[in-house]
Order: sequence, then structure tokens, then C-alpha cells
Amino acid sequence: MGEKKSTRPTHTSGPSRWRRGPGWSRRTWIQIAVSAVGTVVLGVPVAFVVWFMFVWDGPGRSEPTDCAQAMDWAGATLPQTSRDARCTEAIWMDVYDHVEFRMPANEVAGWVAGTWPAGEVETRFCDPGADFCVELGEKEIAWNHGPEQSPASVDVSVRYEGGDTALVTVAVFTT
Repeated sequence: MGEKKSTRPTHTSGPSRWRRGPGWSRRTWIQIAVSAVGTVVLGVPVAFVVWFMFVWDGPGRSEPTDCAQAMDWAGATLPQTSRDARCTEAIWMDVYDHVEFRMPANEVAGWVAGTWPAGEVETRFCDPGADFCVELGEKEIAWNHGPEQSPASVDVSVRYEGGDTALVTVAVFTT
């Protein structure tokens, strides 16, 4: 009677392969794999840095600090006649102390000269509004606490206010 007919295709033009996914070439799959690995290798560190910047609130914020310690770090002490002293410290990659106080105007030049004798008094190149300033490098600072903790710079700025008062600002920082 009759023979049973096969329902399978009978063409045999090439080897039969099972393909997974779209019919992309091997080169396309390699490019996809390299892109995925590159995204992970480069994306994870970038994502970590962005996350760290949003989460960590410490860098650069000024916080109140002890004025005696800040002035000691600058190689000085607050003058006996000082008043209204405000001191802050900011720490991130460097340490930055900012001391601000008022003192009698007739005493300020002598105090600055006696405290930092190696510094040269400037009237140019000062902060805007300052009457005179002194900028000291690490070799000019009389500091006795060891080189690992020494400041790199001390900047002193003096502005004479009305009457007999001077506003003194001392900035001490590492680099």
C-alpha cells in the first residue's frame, strides 16, 4: 500500500545547526560581551565615586575649633588684648584653620612683628580691604611639633576698623 511520507524537509544544503537567539554572527556576540564587561569595569567605579560624593558630607565643612590650638599651629598665641576670637577648621585633603579676632590697632603691628619676625609686611598683594598682610612659608614659621604636622603656610591679614580697633585674620593650612 502506501509508503509513509516524511514531513521533514529533505534539503541538505549544509550542516544542520541549532541557533540560540537571533541569528547574529560570532563577532556580534563578542562585541556585546566586551561592551558588557567594559560597562561593568568602568561603570562600577564611576557609580561608586558619584555615590561617595553624595553620601560623604565631611569634606571642606568648617567647624569650630579651639583658638589656642589653631594659633599654636600657626606658631603664635592670641594676644592678651584680643577679643571676639572666632576659630574654625576645615579638613579634607588638607587642613585649613581660620582664626579671626580683634585687638587694639596701636598694638597690632608690634604683635605681628614680634610673633613672626621672619615675615615681611606687605601692603600690596593682600586680601581686598586689608591694610597690611604677612605671608609665611613653612621655613619661616617657628614651629616645634615635628615636620609631619607642620603647616605649609600662614597668612596674616590686618584691617584697621574705625576707631582704635584692628581685625586680624590668620589662615593656617597644609598643602
